[in-house]
Amino acid sequence: MRIHFLASLIHAPFLTGIAHLRATAESGAAAQALSGFHSTYVRFSLLALSSIFFLVDPFAAIPSFIAITTGADAARRKRMAFRAALTCFIALTSFAVAGQLIFRMFGITLPAFEIAGGLILLLIGVDMLQAKRSLTQESGSETEEAAAKEDAGIVPLGIPMLAGPGAIASVMVLVGQVHGHGEMIAVLAAIAVTAVASYFVLVGADRVRRVLGETGIRILVRIMGLLLVALAMQFFVNGLTDLGVIAKHGD
Repeated sequence: MRIHFLASLIHAPFLTGIAHLRATAESGAAAQALSGFHSTYVRFSLLALSSIFFLVDPFAAIPSFIAITTGADAARRKRMAFRAALTCFIALTSFAVAGQLIFRMFGITLPAFEIAGGLILLLIGVDMLQAKRSLTQESGSETEEAAAKEDAGIVPLGIPMLAGPGAIASVMVLVGQVHGHGEMIAVLAAIAVTAVASYFVLVGADRVRRVLGETGIRILVRIMGLLLVALAMQFFVNGLTDLGVIAKHGD
């Protein structure tokens, strides 16, 4: 009887220690998994924001906006900037929400769209490296026609100067890579932040131009173009990896 009592005294702390170690290990594994999730989410959010903002590129639209709004008062310029930013937000959000449906409707696979989107981004990025506005976003005739319009906030300022083919393609590729509601929210938040930033950049176009100057804007556009070319190459690599042409890292 006494022996059993002593054994229970020894056994109870032992079991308690094992349970404590197990709970610690499980909590550590859970914390590590949560940390990994946060790291992936933050990385995806930064990718979404940078790729969408670089492709909308409101700084490159400043010269065209100033040319279009020549002679307009401050209230009208604010109204046109607001309509351009709102049009950009609605257009990109629509493609983000309907992206998966468009893929299924036309039988387009994500790797194919990643490669096609990478090609568009590459063309836009090469033009930006030369401090030029890509013809996929605007042309001289569109700017001249817009200058003669009473209100060019929706077309061509909103589409295609801000929400052009490159931005739309980037949004759809990002949506194709989404895993869960959190990443979808990150894409929509990136679109919203970009639209708001575009509004403030266009409203303060004269001020931005005075502060940065023509040279400063060209340097900024070239830097964004370099990052855009790198992003285009990453889209190519992702597409080829998904097709199995390139082996996945670690395989």
